[in-house]
Amino acid sequence: MTDFDPETRRRFAAIQANWDARTPIHVASRFYDVGRKEPASWFAGYEWADLGDLTGRDVLHLQCHLGTETAAFAERGARRVVGLDISGTAVAEARRLATAPIEYVRANVYDAPTALDGDRFDVVYTGKGALCYLPDLPRWAGVVAELLRPGGLLYLVEFHPLLVSLGLVPSGPDLLLRHDYLEGRGAQLRDGTYTYTDGPALTESTEVYEWAHGLGEVVSVLAGAGFRITSLRESDELPWPRWPGMVPTGTGFWRLPDDAPRIPLFYALAASRP
Repeated sequence: MTDFDPETRRRFAAIQANWDARTPIHVASRFYDVGRKEPASWFAGYEWADLGDLTGRDVLHLQCHLGTETAAFAERGARRVVGLDISGTAVAEARRLATAPIEYVRANVYDAPTALDGDRFDVVYTGKGALCYLPDLPRWAGVVAELLRPGGLLYLVEFHPLLVSLGLVPSGPDLLLRHDYLEGRGAQLRDGTYTYTDGPALTESTEVYEWAHGLGEVVSVLAGAGFRITSLRESDELPWPRWPGMVPTGTGFWRLPDDAPRIPLFYALAASRP
């Protein structure tokens, strides 16, 4: 990470500090319900179908936060499970909360090959609010390729750029395009005073930065890095209700009501390394 320009390094430091400050709130939140919510409940059925049998495979979860999802890979029989995150506070909590033999490493994604001593994996999993904290996707794709064994699988499950661009109309329940769908404007300063979970406001480190990444950019970057895209799903369901009025699906996920337009909220991309 040292070869990023000074301003980008400052933004990374702000992101790290913000997530350090969020972590105690998340651990105490009803949203994460740590110790009680089943790790597999964060996953849609199609994710397990795409990932396939994990028995005997080595899995790396990039930007893993508390490890609430990481634990599911161990439950599914993975031989080795590693979680990596930029927040030292989150990594410490993930280690404390772990009920399975999972390794947690504190590092910036761009430093992952060095932080993991050149280890390679059969599966790299990432997403659900991760890519927006990465300024350079071509470099990220190169890192992922370096972390995978030949024939290894990248599985990326992310908020759809359309969902990211939508926000509530201030005066009512309708949705309006409020943020960029496409990349290109660079770092966007966000107010991180309130996190996405229940709980109190942050009292410090409220500055955080995000970068928009369109779906076309993600696909093109991975193709340019030599990955073979094997599937791309778009889903109208989320594992939590992002907006008022969303309805439960019966599988633990949520979608917009039937009288709303049917739009993608998540996407899941599988890509193999040559």
